[in-house]
Amino acid sequence: MDPHHTDPLFARVYTQPGEQPARGPSSLQLAAGRIAQISALSDLPASARHHLALPALANAHDHGRGLRTLAFGAQDQALETWLTELAYEPRVDPYLRAVVAFARMVESGICAANHCHNTQDGRQLLAEAEAVSRAARDVGIRIAFAVPFAGRNSVVYGPLEPLLKQLPATDHARVHAMRRPSRSLQENMQLVEQIAALEHEFFSVQYGPVGPQWLDDGALLAIAQASAADGRRVHMHLFETRPQRDWADAHYKHGLIQHLDSIGLLSPRLTIAHAVWLSLDECRLLAERGVTVSANLSSNMRLRSGVPAWRNYLDAGLKFGIGLDGMSCDDDEDMLRELRLAWRHLGTQCSANEFSLADLFEAACVTGRYSITGADGGGRIAAGAPADFIVLDTQRLYSDVLDPARSDELNLILARASKRDIARVVIAGRTVAQDGRCVTVDLPALEARLLEDARQAMLAAPVDAAAVSRLRDAVAHYYAHEALHCACGDSTAD
Repeated sequence: MDPHHTDPLFARVYTQPGEQPARGPSSLQLAAGRIAQISALSDLPASARHHLALPALANAHDHGRGLRTLAFGAQDQALETWLTELAYEPRVDPYLRAVVAFARMVESGICAANHCHNTQDGRQLLAEAEAVSRAARDVGIRIAFAVPFAGRNSVVYGPLEPLLKQLPATDHARVHAMRRPSRSLQENMQLVEQIAALEHEFFSVQYGPVGPQWLDDGALLAIAQASAADGRRVHMHLFETRPQRDWADAHYKHGLIQHLDSIGLLSPRLTIAHAVWLSLDECRLLAERGVTVSANLSSNMRLRSGVPAWRNYLDAGLKFGIGLDGMSCDDDEDMLRELRLAWRHLGTQCSANEFSLADLFEAACVTGRYSITGADGGGRIAAGAPADFIVLDTQRLYSDVLDPARSDELNLILARASKRDIARVVIAGRTVAQDGRCVTVDLPALEARLLEDARQAMLAAPVDAAAVSRLRDAVAHYYAHEALHCACGDSTAD
């Protein structure tokens, strides 16, 4: 089957879910990766009788790990201790790591994702980026690659001495090695340009300061200036956890958000991920500067970080998208279920007048996409827009509905739909998933290769599990007893 559509597709169509009612039976004509025309029909063919088209979803924040964290032994827990257990991740083929993650995303109806790249080898970032670029092209998903910048506070937010007191002397060299940056600021800036040479329709490059607590102020300023000069977007973790908030409050006299504004980092080019611990005034400033948030509800719950500051976002008019962060509640990468979770949780804090179904789909389809692709006209099903959409088979959703005329269809979708109801995913006019399976790559075969690669890597380079456990316990002790005392210490180098 040629995945590029020359024949029309048939479905009822939500052009802007919640904003416009569904159009009746329609024909979608595609050309050159865009929607050429939407035409009304008298009826749908029998094969499409239950088909409903909606704009494809955007994953506003993810890390593109083909191996789920529980698979290699990083247990759900507070982020700061969880990070120590990422040492269990075996070093695998970076292409397999990315292509498996991306294929799972498209099966979930995701057409675009912010990929915050976690390097397996800090000196091999360019090779890893090439593999991610290739995986994005092969799957046919739009990926924004955030080049990671880090340089301070690895292991803990502050000086190491209190942490080292909790560890045997034999562990100290290992912890010091974890503290040393693998690349300089100049090397990272050069890598941005080198990785940008890999760009194509499905792969673009962003600056990726990992987070203010992990990057010195000079580097943040350099990124702000570079982004203003070249127009590249910036993607950064911010205030994911309470310890990060406490560190920032102790470290920046006038507030971290004000500091980031003073150096020019706050702009419409910036996306901040998590943003759980923002105050209302901070949300207002971010909204004034046009910053976008990625809310990651499942991840924040699993890593004990808290819940997005929905009330503050809404009161400030701060725009947000929705991200999986590679940590969906059921480890199923199901974006429709993530929308359900966000919708139910938002409903506990606001009324439908304050945040409607239209607002939810705007966040999931338009705002999240903007943080990835910029303003490209996507997130809608309209003539001239990018041909990125999903087709749901609604038979299961309506199987016990006694009177469909009394059913609110979008509420029914949010209450029941999951990736198993997706009949087709189209990105840039090409079918990338059909009947629940990615069709651009052989996902089951790739998953099998990835697992075998991981098993072989674990045998070849076994992790010192006892050392990881000691460090995890020491980090837990640090945040329970030492963190606030150490927050203002010299934490750039040790």
